[in-house]
Formats: sequence, C-alpha cells, structure tokens
Amino acid sequence: MLENLIDNSELVLHNIAGMFKYDASAPMLFSSGLFWILFLLFIPVYSLLKKSKAKMVVFVVLFSLYFYYKSSGLFFLMLLATSLIDWLVSKAIARTENKSGRKVLMLFSIILSLSILGYFKYANFFLWNWNQMVEGNFQPLDIILPVGISFYTFQSISYVVDVYKRKISPTRTWLEYLFFLSFFPALVAGPIVRADYFLPQLEKNEEASKTDIYAGLWLIIIGIVKKALIADYISQFNDLIFNDPSLYTGVQTLMGVLGYTMQIYCDFSGYSDMAIGLALIMGFRLGINFDSPYQSRNLTEFWRRWHISLSSWLRDYVYIPLGGNRKGTIRTYVNNFLTMLIGGLWHGAAWKFVFWGAMHGVGLAVHKASKPILKRIPDNFITIFIFWLITFIYVSLLWVFFRAASFEDSVLIIKNIFIDFDFGQIPQFFEARKVWCIMMIALIIFHFVPQRWADVCQQLFIKSPWILKLLVFLGVVQLVIEFMSEEVAPFIYFQF
Repeated sequence: MLENLIDNSELVLHNIAGMFKYDASAPMLFSSGLFWILFLLFIPVYSLLKKSKAKMVVFVVLFSLYFYYKSSGLFFLMLLATSLIDWLVSKAIARTENKSGRKVLMLFSIILSLSILGYFKYANFFLWNWNQMVEGNFQPLDIILPVGISFYTFQSISYVVDVYKRKISPTRTWLEYLFFLSFFPALVAGPIVRADYFLPQLEKNEEASKTDIYAGLWLIIIGIVKKALIADYISQFNDLIFNDPSLYTGVQTLMGVLGYTMQIYCDFSGYSDMAIGLALIMGFRLGINFDSPYQSRNLTEFWRRWHISLSSWLRDYVYIPLGGNRKGTIRTYVNNFLTMLIGGLWHGAAWKFVFWGAMHGVGLAVHKASKPILKRIPDNFITIFIFWLITFIYVSLLWVFFRAASFEDSVLIIKNIFIDFDFGQIPQFFEARKVWCIMMIALIIFHFVPQRWADVCQQLFIKSPWILKLLVFLGVVQLVIEFMSEEVAPFIYFQF
C-alpha cells in the first residue's frame, strides 16, 4: 500500500516536472490537450486578476513566456531581450526632439531586429548560394529557427516605427510592452497585431461580455474543425503527393494540389480563429485575418482577404515607404513586385518562396495594368465565374511552389497535371478516397456560404442554452478523435 502510494506520488511529481520541461519533439500547440487543460486553469485566475491591471499584466506575461518556452525552449530569453531593447529605444525616440536623432534610433532598432531574424532564418540560405557561386563545400550551420520569430519581429518593428512617426506613445512600463509583444494567443503564428490597435485595449482593460466569451468559444470551435478535423485529415493524402510526385497520376496530383490549397487555408485560418477566439474570451480583439479568400475574383482582392494582418503590414511598412502609387505607373508596379518579393522571402529562406512571392507580384501588376480593360467588361455570372476561376487556378498553382520540397518537384507536379490527366480516373479516385472527397466538397461549399449566413450561425450559438453549446463542443471533439492521425500535426505557419 505504502509502496503504491510512493510510486503514484513519484509519477505525479514526474508529470508535474514534465510540464515545466521543453520537449522539442512535442511543442505546445493550440490543438494539443495540454494547452487546453492549462488554459482552463488560466482563465479563472485571469478573471480574478482582471480588475487589477498590474497584476493581470504580470500574470499574462508569465503565462505567455511559459507558453513560448514550451513552444520554443530557451528562445523565450531572446523574446525578452528584443522587447526590452525595443522598449528602451522607443522611450529614447519619444524623448528625442531632433528628427534625425529619432530616425537613427529607429533604424538601429529595425537593423538589429532584422539582423537577428536574418541570422536565424536566412544565414544558411545566403551561405548556400554563396558557396554555389564559388563552388565551395557548403556545410549548413546548426541553426534552430525560433517559433514565431517572424511574427513578433514584424510587430516590434511596426511599434518602433509608429513611435517614431508620433502615431503612438511608448508604453509607460516595459511589462506593458512585453504584454503586447508576447501575448500568447497571437505569439507564435499571428495575427500580426498592431500596437495602435491593441495597446488602447490594454489601457482600457475592459472585461469580456458574455457575448464576447461565447463568440470566442464559437471561433475556437470553428478553428478546431478547420485545423484538427479538416486540415489534418486531408493533409494525409496531400503529403503523399508532394513527398513523391513521380508516383502519382495527373488526377491524383491535381487532387493533391487542390487538397493543399484548402489545407493551408484551413490550417492557417483555423489557427487565426482560435487565436482571435482566445483573445476575445480574455476581452481583447485581434481583428479579422481571413475573409473567404478563395472567393476572390482577382489577386488584389485575394490579398485583401488572405492573411490580412500581414498584407496590411506589408502595405504600410514596405509598399508605402517604397513610394506606393505616388510615383507613377511603372514605379507602382515595381513597388508591388518588390513588396510581394519581400513577402515571399518572409515566408521562407528558399528560392521557391522568392518565386512564389515574385509571381504574386507579377500577378498584381498585371491586374493593375489591366484595370482599364476590365472596367469595360460587364459584370455578369459568366464573367464573374471566369475571373474567379483564373484567380483560383493561379493561386492554387503557386501554392505548389510554396509546398513542394524543391523547385524541380514543383515543375514535375504541374507537368503531371497537364500531361498525365485522364478524366476517366476521377470516379475511381472518388471511390478510393470517398471521405477525403466528401470533406473537400463540404469545405468548398461552406467557403462560399455568404458571410451573413455564418454570422447567423454564430448568433444562434451565442443565444443557445449552455447545454447545447456543450453538446456542440463535445460533438466536435468526438469528430476530431474519430478522424485524427496518430500525432498532433504542427501548424503550417509555425515554420515561419
């Protein structure tokens, strides 16, 4: 009896110790059970401390740092250092009256942030390309990319720039700035939160209403369905195609490409939904990050609907500083192209990402150049459908370069679709991948449901009895368990 008690006590202590240990093979995710257990413990304490802003800030910062430690190990120390340096620089900028002095301080902060990001994300890429030119024997550096570094770096840069422009004032305390930069719902995969939108909410420190809490729960449920149910399930077939494209027919390859097109949307927008929902439950609004992007009829509209926080960031902190559309038609096209090129490189240190960004830049330039002609074409069902189809095909084919292991694999995949395609194989594919096809069809239908219908569903959930909310949640959990793979798949955008 005593021995069993001792053994059980040791097991409990071992499990508790494990909660404070970073495991690189199992980083903490929104889709993991451990996170939700901790969040359920976090919320009551957070609610009790909410009325005292100082205590609430300290508690959330500690939880956010713990969350980041469980996601990326000791790199949480680098987040602390970045926040402290940029906060001190922002205070110095605010005190400096001389514009040149303020600009030097701003540039110092930007260069430091981009240098750190550049080392972790692009050092091997540039070294590899240099060695290719000089025909050296390149050995990659042993560099681990900190989770979410691109997201919080962009947030920090925008904060310092906005302080320089006198758009915002620096936070009174470092802890308040650290709260903004490390806010765990948006820390590791966005949305990219802007200080002028978020910090006033922290200043007001308003409690979430019941409507906000239930709306947040609804978004979390939708996010779980998108990520853990749909994206993780359809990815199992998609991965087969992209891992070895030479083994599959044109029909199978096309389905894999369409599958990844929907997978990356469900994966990333699902994460965003969960992040926005978690923040809403805590009384903070992060803003919309996806707005049915595959309904777009041109690339300009697509980038107003896809990863909105990044698109608006690139517009305000890259495109407009480059000159925007203020310096003539040709310069506008060049600025569009350069902005998307930077956006592509932000996504990953590989030429395939550069190509992906460049082709989106070309597409945006072509659309802008074609506007005088497009304005003369009447809007009707046929033209709307044709423009949508062209946009969807263009976006989907470019996702191939985004996902494939190499540029060569990307070309092979696209060739398979156009050279080895047999319509007669479609019924066989449906028979072999029935559940996958049903999920894809349902997903496409729901993606094109009018937003007002989605809003009605959300309002019905908010107004429903608590028992119905519980049943919906349990039903979703059961579906996830039924369709889940052996391991919890990481979010695609964790790598960026």
